Amino acid sequence: MNLVWETYFQSKLSSLIETSQHRKLMETEHAEQAWLVRNGKKLLNLASNNYLGLAGDEQLKEAAIEATKKYGTGGVASRLVVGNYPLHEEIEQRICAWKETEKALIVNSGYTANVGAISALVNRHDIVFSDKLNHASIVDGIVLSGAEHKRYRHNDLEHLEKLLKSAKIEKRKLIVTDTIFSMDGDKAHLEDLVMLKEKYGALLMVDEAHAGGIYGRNGAGLAHECPQLAKSIDIHMGTFSKAMGCYGAYITGSAVCIEYLINTMRSFIFTTALPPGTLGAIGKAIDIVRKDETDRYRLIENGRYFRTALQEAGFHIGDSTTHIVPVIVGSNEAALRFSMKLQEAGIAAIAIRPPTVPQHSSRIRFAVTAQHTNNDLQWATQRIVQIGKEEGVIS
Repeated sequence: MNLVWETYFQSKLSSLIETSQHRKLMETEHAEQAWLVRNGKKLLNLASNNYLGLAGDEQLKEAAIEATKKYGTGGVASRLVVGNYPLHEEIEQRICAWKETEKALIVNSGYTANVGAISALVNRHDIVFSDKLNHASIVDGIVLSGAEHKRYRHNDLEHLEKLLKSAKIEKRKLIVTDTIFSMDGDKAHLEDLVMLKEKYGALLMVDEAHAGGIYGRNGAGLAHECPQLAKSIDIHMGTFSKAMGCYGAYITGSAVCIEYLINTMRSFIFTTALPPGTLGAIGKAIDIVRKDETDRYRLIENGRYFRTALQEAGFHIGDSTTHIVPVIVGSNEAALRFSMKLQEAGIAAIAIRPPTVPQHSSRIRFAVTAQHTNNDLQWATQRIVQIGKEEGVIS
């Protein structure tokens, strides 16, 4: 490698190490259950997005095997070439029935869905209004689009309206938000967002990545807590890689909007289709989530118990009201020490640092699942409280 480039890379890595922002890949042998195995050690898994435990479900495994036997292991080409299997069409129809929308499109990940859709929907002549704590994929999509980017303070609808009011009338406007914020565990104010998008003639897109499969009628997402509200939202994006236990994502909305994205969304057009086995598992996951409410309710109750226990112990958990519970400690160094001590105590929970979260708000991001038992969570909270006191996070 050219010495100038190698020196540059090493300098940047050294800077990350000095500021406690350096990251390393850590091998995990098994992680689809409530307990995982890392470096031969059993740890309680409080770091996973496998919220309903479906990643290890035997029915999903069998569905993936059947689809692989029928269609092979690869997507073979983009969907617009020869990679569009009957499974795509079948599952997209199921998504429409589940989400009560006209048309759906399966894409390869939540990141490519947001980056591709936003950069196709708007351009340099338009304005995007985005919650300050939206996921990086939303931010990257806006940057790639070239549109004017207006960030409103987190869940501050007065600030959003002020920005909408001051925008040029002739410009097209897109409002985009997570429904559940992945690092904070709180919820967007969807009713107010719908009101503002109608008042100012904007398009509204929501990202249900951390709500899909859990909230709303049949687990369709937070927007579907009120079906009429869901119908007022123009574009719904969601993933199959979290509560659904699979991989991939979907975008759904009006027929004309989805047809437009099929023809303009570069991350869809120029990407090989998902493997058939993944599609088979997705189809089964949708069936399970729509019918089985037990795990959804258990997850919500586990989240409530865990939040309450940590808050009563004195931890700062922000405005979390969900299964995602941050413990905000402040500095990068404090978050790393906390995470390492948790691992030593038998708990897998990861330190989240900038740029994933704002400066001086480094945290441990805990995520409970439906698989955790009351004993698991009691055992964990006792150790978390003990470490919190040792580290001076709580008194």
